[in-house]
Amino acid sequence: MQLKVLRSKLHLATVTRSDLYYHGSLTIDPDLMDAVGLLPYEAILVSNVATGARAETYVLPGERGSAAIELNGAMARLGAVGDRIIVMSFAQIEAAQAEAHQPKVVALDSRNRISERIDYPPVGEACAAPFRNGREAWIEIV
Repeated sequence: MQLKVLRSKLHLATVTRSDLYYHGSLTIDPDLMDAVGLLPYEAILVSNVATGARAETYVLPGERGSAAIELNGAMARLGAVGDRIIVMSFAQIEAAQAEAHQPKVVALDSRNRISERIDYPPVGEACAAPFRNGREAWIEIV
């Protein structure tokens, strides 16, 4: 049996540009992609924090060091410049691998700089204790 699990997340990214008439995708600074292991053209789920709107698209690498988070094409309808979004990727893993699975997660500040590296515990540890207990131990302030 395979399970679909969170693989990586950019938490609270700030939209820096929106272009309705560009090819559909989400442009992301490669430095941010590297931080969580996102690949060019990888399928992602994007959620607008303020509205709850969600859409699926793919990653398009932007200019390295630009802090770019750009909504392109139909994705431009998801939000506006300045909106905070969550970018998530998922993976299919074998159930036997689940216990050791640990997603890569970073939180960003309003200028898309990494403010926290959030160390979610592996699935096996998360099942052993409530998620909210000890959360502070999972966060490294950058």
